[in-house]
Amino acid sequence: MRKRLVWLASVSALTAAILVGPPALANRPAQPVAIGSFTGAYLAARVAEVDNDMGSAIDYYRRALDFDPGNQQLQQSLMLALVSTGRFDEALPFAEKLKTVPEVERFSRVTLAVDAIRKKDFREAGTLLKLALESDLDRLITGLMTAWTKAGQKDGAEAVADLEKLDGPEWFELFASYHQALIAEYAGLNDQAAEAYQATFDNVAAGSAAPETWLRSAEAYASFLARSGDKDKALEVLGKADEFAAGRLPLVALRAKIEKGEKVEPIVSTPADGASEVLLDLGAALNRGGGEPFVKLYLQLALVLRPDSDAVLLQLASVAEQQEDSEQAISLYERIPATSPLKRAAELQLCLNLADLKRHEEAIGRLKKLIDAEPDDMRAYLALGGVYASKEDYKSAAENYDRAVARLNEPTNANWNVFYQRGISYERLKQWPKAEPNFRKALELFPDQPQVMNYLGYSWVDMNINLNEGLDLIRKAVDLRPSDGYIVDSLGWAYYRLKRFDEAVVELERAVSLKPDDPVLNDHLGDAYWRVGRKLEATFQWSHARDLKPEPDILLSVQKKLKEGLPPLEGKTALEAPAQPAPKAADPDKKG
Repeated sequence: MRKRLVWLASVSALTAAILVGPPALANRPAQPVAIGSFTGAYLAARVAEVDNDMGSAIDYYRRALDFDPGNQQLQQSLMLALVSTGRFDEALPFAEKLKTVPEVERFSRVTLAVDAIRKKDFREAGTLLKLALESDLDRLITGLMTAWTKAGQKDGAEAVADLEKLDGPEWFELFASYHQALIAEYAGLNDQAAEAYQATFDNVAAGSAAPETWLRSAEAYASFLARSGDKDKALEVLGKADEFAAGRLPLVALRAKIEKGEKVEPIVSTPADGASEVLLDLGAALNRGGGEPFVKLYLQLALVLRPDSDAVLLQLASVAEQQEDSEQAISLYERIPATSPLKRAAELQLCLNLADLKRHEEAIGRLKKLIDAEPDDMRAYLALGGVYASKEDYKSAAENYDRAVARLNEPTNANWNVFYQRGISYERLKQWPKAEPNFRKALELFPDQPQVMNYLGYSWVDMNINLNEGLDLIRKAVDLRPSDGYIVDSLGWAYYRLKRFDEAVVELERAVSLKPDDPVLNDHLGDAYWRVGRKLEATFQWSHARDLKPEPDILLSVQKKLKEGLPPLEGKTALEAPAQPAPKAADPDKKG
């Protein structure tokens, strides 16, 4: 389990946090390709791709093509691997070979169209974007990008009209109206731009499904209003956007510019920027876990058209973190321009990736400098506390949060996490009288926050105090995050500690179904099975927990139980069961 603190407000809901699974191998040096058969090369490529070792996958795909040069499936796999790793120009010859293959053209022709747009050959790009086979997603991408090719040919009015007629599912509407607004503004059709911007901004319901695109549209709308001389309405738009996602850095920076009367640049200035924005918007919408390869593909294509885009680089870094490729994430954060409002956020997240690579002292030194530069920036304290926690230096973490709280004259709901993390630090130091008030303060600032309710409720039950209140808090947390395996595990383990073993089994089975690869959850379920007399199943769960490579203390406990089972309950209390770790915090980037 990677122990990392992620600060949601600073980068909306982009960055990855606590991930489970085998480490990615993207930075493993490529081994010499000396495989002597097509099957061997192909299988090696697939294994490397699954392991996220894309450099080796590319080498093996090339080797497989040596045996079967005309294999279109191999050509497609190699083309996609090259694009997703940023080796765009190397992918173009394969895209050209595949541009007339209907089953492949959704990738090959879009890749060639990006190259044509990059070269300002908008007519050719428009031709390439006509596909024989299209899914809804393909139709949306090609429809939006085709509109930008028409804008590039000075046919802005026709492009806007085309987007008004773009037919598709309801979720098309947000993307279509946003790009309609951008194209109308680019073409000088200001009345149509204002109408389309307002329609997009009013579509808050769609924004819940694609928050990044809605927030980008709000930023574009506010900047449009500022350039139009309507400062008050621009600030009103930013105020409503802040209610949707407080503290979003590009919006904070834009507000400061508008208030100072500084020049505000449009979010999109060229057709290439617009086409890049299409790919960014769809990539961001898809970047919600599970589709990383395709997300990387769209984002890398977006980066070809706009190599210095801070938003694209940030999204790509987020994908790298989801794939546990900290080196790649760091390199992407480093590329974000120093002038970007996201630069400081990128530097903070970069330090968390350094900590994941065990470069703790380097991360701590950089974070302390960032705090010295802006001592009221709570995100920096949270990042530094996260680094200390990752090396289990909870004393330093607590002192860090003490300094953070001292900077807060009047804490707001945005500061709940500072108190929550300080509570965790003191709890880990076994200083509960200092920990509990921080959890209560966090709930005062953010009532019904599921992570806090889970941690506080579990702690009470584990200490055999405030049992009813603690169980109620955990139940509320489960109601709010029913798909969070760790919070469901807390409920099951609370029942276990209260000797309500049948109920414990029900909840712990559900927790394991949500997080089957977590050793602690499997260990808990084994304990519950043992107590209800299902001893064979208990042994299986403990064996599975052992094989999942738990922390050393958990491993010792599991091995002992595999030899001896659990001691009888007679004459004992539930609190004398084997010691268990504190509850795991739910991922703050993922909303239940």
